[in-house]
Amino acid sequence: MNPPTRESRPPVVSMPQLAAKVLILFVAANLVFAAWTPSGLGRLSLYNRLFPGRERLPFGESPQASYNLSLEDLEAMFASHRISSEQSRPDEYRILVLGDSSVWGALLRPEQTLAAKLADLVPIVCGKRTRVYNLGYPTLSLTKDLLILDRAMRYQPDLVLWPTTLEAFVRENQLASPVVVGNPVYARDVLVRAGLSSPGVGLPTRPSFWAQTFIGRRRALADLIRLQLYGVMWAATGIDQAYPEIYPAAQTDFEADSSFHHESAPPLDETHLAFEVLDAAVRVAGHVPVLVVNEPILISPGTNSQLRYNFYYPRWAFDQFRGLLQQRALASDWEYLDLWNLVPANDFTNTAIHLTPRGESMLAQSLAQSILARGCR
Repeated sequence: MNPPTRESRPPVVSMPQLAAKVLILFVAANLVFAAWTPSGLGRLSLYNRLFPGRERLPFGESPQASYNLSLEDLEAMFASHRISSEQSRPDEYRILVLGDSSVWGALLRPEQTLAAKLADLVPIVCGKRTRVYNLGYPTLSLTKDLLILDRAMRYQPDLVLWPTTLEAFVRENQLASPVVVGNPVYARDVLVRAGLSSPGVGLPTRPSFWAQTFIGRRRALADLIRLQLYGVMWAATGIDQAYPEIYPAAQTDFEADSSFHHESAPPLDETHLAFEVLDAAVRVAGHVPVLVVNEPILISPGTNSQLRYNFYYPRWAFDQFRGLLQQRALASDWEYLDLWNLVPANDFTNTAIHLTPRGESMLAQSLAQSILARGCR
């Protein structure tokens, strides 16, 4: 008969040992997360599944009022947009509208934006049902627009409509947009593929290993979760930005100053403008036509308006820019429209490029005529 044995007991783990194990697991998890670099994490979205897709890319400075927020994950931005759920069909004509906050629709409801008005004005193109997608995003940068265009090409557009303005060409603005800053790996890839990696052309800085860990990306992950939560209110209200009853009007009186960035007198230094990014975007679009539009700006009637059109532009700089852009368009055989003075001053809201609903209608009508006139080219 075997002698009785004492009941086995689990080994006792001291607090220092437990803390060490937790620390090791935490470090290991961060290392794995950083090595994996889950760029596809943003594609995990409740939009277009549980909630309807948004009409415009997410952007918001007061989330509690707008049920929206700004985030830097380009994949998450597209995953929340309705374009990601609508597969291209042979009987559809798809128009992508790129641009800045004026295209996105600052102070405008989704149905008042340029894209929405174009969808109403041009329901049929080339015998096909039109789908128009608002891919504008606040901040003035051609490089930001290039990244959005490159990402959107997988949705098989038939036409790219690109309203833009001089400030978006300024070289120092190119890498400053949160879309570029927040997607440095993708941005570098796009710029290199587009032929913009030559010496002297700036490229986004590669993120450090620490910045790619779970801890380094905790803000981005939190924003991704918050965006999903705001989908509840977006679905219930259709509100995606704050609409103040009173807002400061666009400036129309100026000091006696005719400077533009680092330049104070003509001629405008063409090397300070990133025309090559526009060339690159046309290459990225490939066989898809790109209609470049010099978008309407406010022409001030106020003090020192003989020196400046508006807050952004002295007259000499903008006039020379128009000439340069026209020359580029002719030399490169771009489709180009110059609509800079289409909208009267009283149809701008809080900046020299943001339009009222009536101003948007004027722009949309002009563009609709051009789209129909170009036929099925």
